[in-house]
Amino acid sequence: MSMLTPPGMGGQYRITGDKYPRMRRPRKRRKLALAVVASATALGLAGWGTVQLINIFTGGGDSASAAGTKSECSAKASPSPSTAAAVPAPGTITVNVLNATTRTGLAKETADELKKRGFHIGQVTNAPTQYDKKVKGVGILLGPATALNTTLPVLGTQLTTAERRTDATRKGTTLDLIIGDDFKSLTPTKTATKALTALETPQPTPTKAKAKANTKPSC
Repeated sequence: MSMLTPPGMGGQYRITGDKYPRMRRPRKRRKLALAVVASATALGLAGWGTVQLINIFTGGGDSASAAGTKSECSAKASPSPSTAAAVPAPGTITVNVLNATTRTGLAKETADELKKRGFHIGQVTNAPTQYDKKVKGVGILLGPATALNTTLPVLGTQLTTAERRTDATRKGTTLDLIIGDDFKSLTPTKTATKALTALETPQPTPTKAKAKANTKPSC
């Protein structure tokens, strides 16, 4: 009896020899798993290589880059719509010229000069009691609330040192030029024309211009 035979067992259960049997994992399954992994890796590499070749021969990457650049250049070339309201022309503005001083004929002289400069003239008379002989400066430009950023600045180019006022209860679009004690004459024509041109074509602020330059795409 071999030393490997358990006590009490013999006959057909007897184990002969002096070595233990070896237990081995089936080789077929391991080989099959390795084959599957290798096949998947090969297919992935083949697919990636195919995409790269297509991009190389068709220029896919360059086209996308060019399309992006073209889009940026198109956006730069297309002017953005202006959000500022159009500046009214002098001919569309009616002005009442009112004399609050003791000098006679001053309202008519001023009205005639404004008419030469393209403004439409309304009433030419003395100022009402609330302003008569009570305006110490060169004058007052008075209009409805809607005129603050539209017609008043246009009239203001003709008498740049005048005070600007609005009346919320005032109806219509007519403006008043109330001549004060310090009035000598309207702003010189050349200076007034330059101011009106600047009002019609405002320049961007340096900060905005610099920011735009820094974000400008290269085309």
